[in-house]
Amino acid sequence: MSKKKIGIIGATGYTGSELARILLHHPEVEIAAITSESRKGERFSEVHPFFRGLIDQELISINEIENMDLDLVFLALPHGVSMDFVKEHAADPYPIIDLSGDFRLDTPEIYEAWYNKEHVYKEGFENAAYGIPELFRKDIRRKKLIANPGCYPTSAILGLAPLAKEGLIEPNVVVDSKSGTTGAGVKAKAATHFPNVNDNFRAYGVKSHRHTIEIEDTLNKIGDAPLTVQFTPHLLPVDRGIVSTIYSRPRPGVDVSQIGDIYEAYYKDEPFVRLTDQPPAIKDVRGTNYCDIYSTYDERTNNFITISAIDNLVKGAAGQAVQNMNLIFGWDEILGLQQVPMNP
Repeated sequence: MSKKKIGIIGATGYTGSELARILLHHPEVEIAAITSESRKGERFSEVHPFFRGLIDQELISINEIENMDLDLVFLALPHGVSMDFVKEHAADPYPIIDLSGDFRLDTPEIYEAWYNKEHVYKEGFENAAYGIPELFRKDIRRKKLIANPGCYPTSAILGLAPLAKEGLIEPNVVVDSKSGTTGAGVKAKAATHFPNVNDNFRAYGVKSHRHTIEIEDTLNKIGDAPLTVQFTPHLLPVDRGIVSTIYSRPRPGVDVSQIGDIYEAYYKDEPFVRLTDQPPAIKDVRGTNYCDIYSTYDERTNNFITISAIDNLVKGAAGQAVQNMNLIFGWDEILGLQQVPMNP
């Protein structure tokens, strides 16, 4: 059987290169096209030298894919740019997995309020599935447009989903997350300049980070009791990885001693969620599609404490996108995603 022909639209960033790293050894696909407007004509391995001798194909313009018979396209484009591609190619036969935030929220009005940008393809919201396989497998399998989740939301939503689904917690939830600098993208910024990151630690996006509404909306889709999320992200002086510490309060009458059993029952058949007996670390999941989750109850403060760890470039981006691709084509979800964590 011939392999599926895959296009990666936008190859110069971290997500594009991570997609290539994973897809290179996926047994059912070939990377048929990799695009870059700024570096077209160069080899992929010239942009990312660690691919030398592995992926040396030429980067092409996005316009050149019009003449290619592709089976699926990954969009590794910035927010506000992906929507233009989706609008232009909505009638094309191939599924699109969009790694930007352009179709993750419920309505264009919510998008415009949090992203401060007008949305040009409002029809896409009706046709998109939110791409967390552990929660929305059925939608992902039947939709042609997949909105791949944000990295912070993936860690927070998977950490909270069992409690939200069963309506076990009070409405106000605190999500305290820390991420490596690759979450900010490959383009140079003052905030991610080495002297500002190294030997430093800071919060950012306080009260206003756009991932707040993504976490909140998604949890409210799966649970009956509405939640309000207080989300605060922090920048770690490391390259990749996210740890989220989540505080929620049990509703009156909830048997708090059963929290471990609740998580076990919810995730017992999930290949990429690992429940741990101690707080997980970034290096426990580095380079993999795993989400490690630790859950406990603090009698003194009457809080559930949930700690989740993911690699922001894999489970938080490219790996989850490949997991979604596997679902679309009816393959085993773990195909191409069996990497062992890189530790140390």
